[in-house]
Amino acid sequence: MPGPTPQQIRMRERFEAVIGLAAPVLDLVLAAGDRLSRVVGPENEYYPIRPPGEAFELSPVVRADPVAEEASDTSPAEAGAEESDPLA
Repeated sequence: MPGPTPQQIRMRERFEAVIGLAAPVLDLVLAAGDRLSRVVGPENEYYPIRPPGEAFELSPVVRADPVAEEASDTSPAEAGAEESDPLA
C-alpha cells in the first residue's frame, strides 16, 4: 500500500493543529462542568448498585433459519403427502 499523498499529509496536519488548539478549551469546559455539577448536585453522591436480579440485560438475539422454520412448520406426514401428490 503506498504512503499518504502530500495532500493527505497536509490535511492530517491541519486536523492535528485544530485538535491541538481546541484541547485546552475543551479541558476548561470539562473542568467547569465538573465544578458546576459538584455545586449543584446533592451532597450525598452515593448511588447504590443494583442487585444482580435487577440489572438491565438485553435478551440474546436468536435468528432462525427461514428454511428450517418452513421445515419445522410442516409435519413429516404432510411433507410426505406433498411429495407423493402429483397434482400439488
